[in-house]
Amino acid sequence: MNVLLCPLSDPGYLYPALAAGRELRRRGHTVHVLAGQRAGSAVTAAGLALSAVADPTALSVTHWTIRGPEQHDVVARAVRRLRPDVLVTSVLCHGALVAAESAGLPVVVLGLAAYLWPYRTGPADDCGRAWRLAETLKHYASVRETAGLAPRHDRFPDTPLLGTAFLLRGHPALEVADAELPGSVRHVGPCWWEPEPLAEEALPDSKPLAYVHLGRTFGGTSLWPRLNAAFASGTHRAVVELGRSGGPEAAPDADLIVGRRHWMGPLVERSDLVLTNATSAPVLAALLHGKPLLVAPNGSEQQVLAAGCLRAGVARRLPEPGARAEALRAAVRDTARDHGVRARTRELGGLLADGKSEARAADAVEAAAR
Repeated sequence: MNVLLCPLSDPGYLYPALAAGRELRRRGHTVHVLAGQRAGSAVTAAGLALSAVADPTALSVTHWTIRGPEQHDVVARAVRRLRPDVLVTSVLCHGALVAAESAGLPVVVLGLAAYLWPYRTGPADDCGRAWRLAETLKHYASVRETAGLAPRHDRFPDTPLLGTAFLLRGHPALEVADAELPGSVRHVGPCWWEPEPLAEEALPDSKPLAYVHLGRTFGGTSLWPRLNAAFASGTHRAVVELGRSGGPEAAPDADLIVGRRHWMGPLVERSDLVLTNATSAPVLAALLHGKPLLVAPNGSEQQVLAAGCLRAGVARRLPEPGARAEALRAAVRDTARDHGVRARTRELGGLLADGKSEARAADAVEAAAR
């Protein structure tokens, strides 16, 4: 079987696709990875073949709402050149979905840790699912129109976004209780992989660590004022991963070590807790390493996943903007010491770790190709 991985090239989307690709290659399949040059080192570290694209923005999640037609073009050209039997792509990579439909190919979509759109049945959770689906479909439809495809008439509006199979990387415990997912959606688990760090990062050991991962604000509130207050004269030192957020705004008296890295696992393992806006990668890293979560969501997936973590009992919520510094410091200290949250985190993380997620993802790809 000839597999084309065409995920978004950002680590949170690329790395799980590489995890599935490694398992598919282990099973004897041919695997090509369509990605920008900046992702080349990760693809090489995963032992897979890179098919580089010249336009670095075409497969970037930062530009997914405006670069869909260009994304479609690079995937369609790769399909004509490599003649795959099946595509594997990321949620929000609409160009790949449209290119697969145009070529009559099955496509497996790697989703996030929780389902973002309305359930088939189940209680509402005030996370803006219907609005999010409408906005996503608007961007998908524009790519489809540019590609010249005839209008679709699906029974359920989310159907074209789900591909042949849609794989969630979380656990059912993160979904709303008694909610029914679409039939093509299944939980496979984290598909966790990241490049090995070149060396262990040297960190002062005078205080215990908190790992902080910043997501985008989406017009919401920056975490920096609360981080500066929480880690000035607090119990913990924070290692802050900037991710796709803006530049650092650390105060001089805040005990913060700030940077951008291609990995997080070793730092999460050394930390007492994970403070995050609640995007999939840091949440899954915290669960897999049995670390309690402190969440402060803004937009996109953050509201959905933060609500799931709070329902599952694996997280506390960071006090809102304007909270007193002592309340913020106490949130860090008390989350690290919360034995109930820690126990539930270890339990859920154990279920995720035992799920053989790469094998399940590869099974889904093989089934789609058949």
